[in-house]
Amino acid sequence: MKMSTKGRYGLRVMMELAGHYGCGPMPVDTIARNQGISGKYIHILVMGLRSAGLVRTVRGPNGGYELTRAPHAITALDVVTALEGKSAPVECVVDTASCPRTNGCAARDVWCDVAAAIDDVLAALTLEELASRQRYRTEEQPSYCI
Repeated sequence: MKMSTKGRYGLRVMMELAGHYGCGPMPVDTIARNQGISGKYIHILVMGLRSAGLVRTVRGPNGGYELTRAPHAITALDVVTALEGKSAPVECVVDTASCPRTNGCAARDVWCDVAAAIDDVLAALTLEELASRQRYRTEEQPSYCI
């Protein structure tokens, strides 16, 4: 399964908001600058995230976007599902009526296992954990050169 830019960029936007959690709304231009994503695309992503109840919009001069819940209460699976839908690599995993072979197909079992593994990995990662990983990677690492 290949993740689209919606899923990839949406997760980055949510990690950015998680790192800013508790500090009020984050302006779109700040998110765009920090993540290298256009403001227009961020607005498109946030529509799906807002529909899923993950982000709220604050209007006005100090407005922007903020998480609706604490970063530890939102998983990567929540974000990806909001933007990409189910993680099924083939249609018969989510819609058994899409294939007449569904009931007797061993290959479908493989695709169900793949979908479950993807969901398990994404469900195990909270935005709090991902934001922490991101902070660690962007902090200046000490130099041990003499």
